[in-house]
Amino acid sequence: MNLPVAAQMYSVREEAAADFDKTMQQLADMGYDGVELAGLYGKSAKEIRSSLEKAGLQAISAHVPMVEFEQDLDKTVETYKEIGCKYVAIPYLDKERWYGGSRYQDTLDMMVRISEKCREAGMVLLYHNHNFEFEKTEQGDYQLDILYETIPADVLQTELDLCWVKVGGADPVTYLKKYKGRCPLVHVKDFIRKDGEVVLVAVGDGEVSADAVVPAAVESGANWLVIEQDSHTFGTPMENMEKSLKCVKTK
Repeated sequence: MNLPVAAQMYSVREEAAADFDKTMQQLADMGYDGVELAGLYGKSAKEIRSSLEKAGLQAISAHVPMVEFEQDLDKTVETYKEIGCKYVAIPYLDKERWYGGSRYQDTLDMMVRISEKCREAGMVLLYHNHNFEFEKTEQGDYQLDILYETIPADVLQTELDLCWVKVGGADPVTYLKKYKGRCPLVHVKDFIRKDGEVVLVAVGDGEVSADAVVPAAVESGANWLVIEQDSHTFGTPMENMEKSLKCVKTK
C-alpha cells in the first residue's frame, strides 16, 4: 500500500491538548505522513502550521462543524487555508439537517456557499459519515445517498468512514466502489460488538477487513487514508494509533 496515511487528531485529543508539539512528533516517528485536525487546541493557524512543519507532517484536512462555517465562513476557510489544509470535512449533520428535516434546504444552500469559498481558496469540501446516515427514508433510500445524489460531486466530495458504513449495515467495499473518484480521503477504523454495543478497536482487531478495504480504497482513487479511533477501551491512544498504522501499511 503506497498511499500516504494521516492520523485523525480526535484519536489523540487529550495527548494533543496536553502537549501538541510532542504529540505531533510522536505521530511522525510512528510513520504518519500527516494529520486531519479536529479543533485547534487554542492555537493560531500559524502556530499549528509551525508545529506540523517541525514534525514533518502535513495538515491534509480538518473536521469543521457546520456551525463554525455559519458563524464566520470567510474566517473559517481562511484559517484552514493558512494552516495548509487541502480538504475540509463537515464531520456530521444534526437530524434536522437531513432530508425531511426542518433545516434540510438551508443546509444544502450553505454547503454550496462553503464549497464555493473553499474552491476560491484552493480547497475541497467533504462530508464525513457516521452510521446514522444509513437510516432509510420512507422511500427506502439511505440519507447518505440522498445527500450525494442531491449535491453534485464538484460541490461536495465524500470522506467515507468505513467503520461507520459497516456499523450502519452497509458494505464498505461496495461503498468505495459506488463513490469511486469522489472519495479522496478514506477513514480506516475498526470495531467489535460487545454486549450489543459497538466498541472501537485498532485496525485489524475487529470486523472491518483491512485486507479488503485498503486495496479497495486504493482502487477507488483515494489520495489519503486517515486512521481514526474515537475511543480506546483496549490499549492507549498512542499504542492503538501505532498498531493501526502498522496494519494498514502492510496491506
